[in-house]
Amino acid sequence: MAIAEVRVLPIGTDAASISSYIEDCFEIAASALGVESVLTPTSTLLEGELDHILAVVEAMHRTPFHNGVDRVVTTVTIDDRVDKRLEMDDMVNAVLRNDVQDV
Repeated sequence: MAIAEVRVLPIGTDAASISSYIEDCFEIAASALGVESVLTPTSTLLEGELDHILAVVEAMHRTPFHNGVDRVVTTVTIDDRVDKRLEMDDMVNAVLRNDVQDV
């Protein structure tokens, strides 16, 4: 299981606020089958199989174009382990427990 942090930034919008674009992107993530999503103040976190996550990222990236934006910059950070199952809650709890061996 992989975890990805995704930031979608529409460029050249009519207003300074981009929350409506982010809302549209998050709706895609939240409705994706097999992928858990968490909205944060600055990004969206995705958890699932990497191929499913990448499909969601592509859909999120393309969404602002469908709403009239001419340019979109998307950044993605992927954390993927093959030695053990990686889940967001477990990672956070390992930090809170101060268990650096688990992270």
